[in-house]
Formats: sequence, C-alpha cells, structure tokens
Amino acid sequence: MNNVDQQEISKFEALAATWWDPQGQSKPLHQINPLRSQFIELHSQGVAGKQLLDVGCGGGLLSESMARAGAEVTAIDMAAASIQVAKLHALESQLTINYQQQTAEQLAAEQTATYDVITCMEMLEHVPSPQSVIAACEHMLKPGGWLFLSTLNRTKRSYLMAIVGAEQVLNWLPKGTHDHSKFIKPSELMAMTDELGLFSRAISGFRYNPLTDRFSLHSDVSVNYMVACQKPA
Repeated sequence: MNNVDQQEISKFEALAATWWDPQGQSKPLHQINPLRSQFIELHSQGVAGKQLLDVGCGGGLLSESMARAGAEVTAIDMAAASIQVAKLHALESQLTINYQQQTAEQLAAEQTATYDVITCMEMLEHVPSPQSVIAACEHMLKPGGWLFLSTLNRTKRSYLMAIVGAEQVLNWLPKGTHDHSKFIKPSELMAMTDELGLFSRAISGFRYNPLTDRFSLHSDVSVNYMVACQKPA
C-alpha cells in the first residue's frame, strides 16, 4: 500500500506545468504517445467501449488518447499537481476521465477483476517495488483482459540514450529524472508477469531517428520497450 518513493513523486510534481507542452520537457512522451496508443489498440483488439485503467497517468497524455479512442478511462497517479493538470486538460478537451490520486495497490484493495485493459507506462522504474504494482494490476484485470507495461531496459545503450543523451545533452528531461539501476531488463519483467500467471503476448522497442527527430516501433528493445500481457480467460 505504501509502494511510493516521495523523491520520485517530487520529480514529476515539478514537471506538472509542462506536461502538455509538445516542445517542453515532456516532448519525448508526446512523440511516443501515438506509438503507445497504436500498440495498445492493436493487441487489445481496440479499446472502444472497454473499461481501461491508466496507472501512473501523469498529466494524462495516454489517458486522453484512450478516451478519444472510446474507452471508459480511470486514471491514477500519486503526484497531486499532475492529477490537477490532467483534470484541467480533460475539462478543456471535453473528455470524461475519472482521475484519482492513489496507488495501484490502494485501488486494488477496493476493486477486483474490474478492467478490460490496464496500462502502466514509464512508471515501473520509479517505484520501490515494480512487482507490487504489476500484482495489483493483475488483481484488477478481468479474465482475458490485457495489461500493457513499458519501461527502460538496463543496458549500456539505455544509459547513453536515456540519461546521457536525453537528460545531459539534449535536455529533454531534467537531470536526475532516471536512475539507471532501477531500469528493468525484459527478462526480469517477464519473470514478474510469469509469476502472476500472465501470458506475454508481444514486445516492442522504440527507435529514435535523430535526422527526422521521430520515434518508431522497432524490434530493438535495448532502450525503451513495451510488453503486452494477457490474463488467462
């Protein structure tokens, strides 16, 4: 229930005002958000009309994309400032999203087998126990439902790209946003999902092209990657 690192929360509180600036410090998230949405839509066979939970929603980039795609969205985050920004932007966008400031574990204590789709993007590397978050998500997922996870691989390349490049050279993110020791290898993530009885159905990485300043989905998972898991029916 207390799977929270207050220092990590403070980092994202400080970013709250720039969540919706596509050229600001959330620029990489804006660039990959359509790719995340594409991956989720493809493997879940569409989210329209489904109950969807976005864990670690931040300012609501993915939450709004899923709502626009027709999902009934609940979104949670522990950064109060981010939740406030998300609520305001949803109001301006005329979207109905149920934003709540709480952890996945707290929500799981109230809800069982509630959601058709659960997303947890770029969040696992910021909590003390990723396994606890995944277990809470599995508990809230309906039989046959889909869990989408994304995080950073713990490799030399991810250190160079995500920390040296994104934080220190390009200034895409504030210095200290990421801790390389908290990055999660795909094999480690798969071990967590396997232990909970989830089936890993697909994995995809992101590839950045500096010439076009664009990201694309790629088989290379050495930096950022996403996994689609399904709960047995």
